[in-house]
Amino acid sequence: MSAPQATRTTALHAGAWWLWALGLATAASRTTNPLLLGLLVGVAGYVVAARRTNAPWARSYGAFVKLGLVVIAIRLLFAFVLGSPIPGTHTLVTLPEVPLPSWAKGVRIGGRVTAEGMVFALYDGLKLATLLICVGAANALANPARLLKSLPGALYEAGVAVVVAMTFAPNLVADVQRLRAARRLRGRPDRGFTALLQVGLPVLEGALERSVALAAAMDARGYGRTAEVPPAVRRLTSVLTLGGLLGICAGTYGLLGDAGGGYGLPLLLAGLAAALAGLWLGGRRSVRSRYRPDRWGARAWLVAGSGIAVAALVIWANDYAATALHPPAVPLTAPVLPLWPAASVLVGLLPAFVAPLPPGTGRADRADEACRADGACRADGAEQAGRTARTSRASRAARAASRGRAPDGDPHAKEPTQ
Repeated sequence: MSAPQATRTTALHAGAWWLWALGLATAASRTTNPLLLGLLVGVAGYVVAARRTNAPWARSYGAFVKLGLVVIAIRLLFAFVLGSPIPGTHTLVTLPEVPLPSWAKGVRIGGRVTAEGMVFALYDGLKLATLLICVGAANALANPARLLKSLPGALYEAGVAVVVAMTFAPNLVADVQRLRAARRLRGRPDRGFTALLQVGLPVLEGALERSVALAAAMDARGYGRTAEVPPAVRRLTSVLTLGGLLGICAGTYGLLGDAGGGYGLPLLLAGLAAALAGLWLGGRRSVRSRYRPDRWGARAWLVAGSGIAVAALVIWANDYAATALHPPAVPLTAPVLPLWPAASVLVGLLPAFVAPLPPGTGRADRADEACRADGACRADGAEQAGRTARTSRASRAARAASRGRAPDGDPHAKEPTQ
């Protein structure tokens, strides 16, 4: 199935991207193998590089990658300075230990730094960084405004708050890039602590102006206003929603526990049905109208299903390859890449081939870019213009001859005899 060019009607549903990214994040939470985590990061990065657009939120992926690296560095720094609960025999360095009072028992500053503790901290920090990168992939691929349009009416107000929170980081990154480019054009330094301080104030001012404009736009569009519904319907909606959420929690606990396997699944299904019914009734209070809602097509099912399949296969792999998915730090052993879990992670590459191509990545667009790059388009354009001019002159001469007079611009022409 060849991927079409993304248009208003063929664009992928934003919820499919989030389900795909959450599936990768779920798989990352079930392993500490650095090779599998690196493979998950590579899968997410490849899909983002192949299918992200030029929108402002698509530029935030690099910021999430950098944030993941910062998280790994902080985790290693804490393990180095504050120690690690993992016992080890390979001492790297011994720091001066700060004496602490008796009420701080179990906490230490300094002391012996072991290789086992640092490896455990590296695995832990890499897992958290992979989770952040997967969330960053969803931010870079999914249009937050279109995701908001797809929410049920009962969740619209909460969805607006979530979308505003999700767009904060992409808008902040776009503002910083714009201000750094302006400083470079003015011949001022754009790197270093001083440049960061000088960029911070305009970024804060832009964030405040954007928040005021957003509040005015929400008020003008009637945000927060609801329709009148009977009191009995409101009470039934609350009972169904609250009871459904409690049923989902109890059913999930039953499925995860050993003793609740019999009642876990029926209770989970009943809770889902009650919660969905409550959301449907709660949507009657929403007075907003939907214009051209997004469709959930076959490609959306494939993208979302690939992420869910990665999560399910990695969770299943914990039953037959638990040691490979969680390499021990004590004793120190080199991690190995398990074959079938790695193949399961590669299923997440499916969106790079079935999702619609973003604007500007089609064959015609790539040919135009290559043509402009080597200057061949200018020569072809000049030749085409010459052919067009010659054809036009020939057609004018033919029309003039048919009317019995010379073409326009001929100084030797004579008027026809009447």
